[in-house]
Amino acid sequence: MFTGMMWFDNDPKTTLTAKIVTAATYYREKYAQIPNLCFVNPKVLPEQEISVGRVVVKPSRSVMPGHLWIGVEVSHESPKSA
Repeated sequence: MFTGMMWFDNDPKTTLTAKIVTAATYYREKYAQIPNLCFVNPKVLPEQEISVGRVVVKPSRSVMPGHLWIGVEVSHESPKSA
């Protein structure tokens, strides 16, 4: 993911899943794209990787606690020639 949207929600009563759903809904409405990748601080992700709907959630030490970095993963495949 080259670009994305930073989302802040540090409410301890809101689950990580709910935060991701809210951020994904906002992202879809604002950018007219469906996000499929989200990075969170490793302290809030009990596993190496999870999925919330179509969004793959991965830990990243560069994301501060209480924040989500959500966006669209870009494929690194080169276009196939005819």
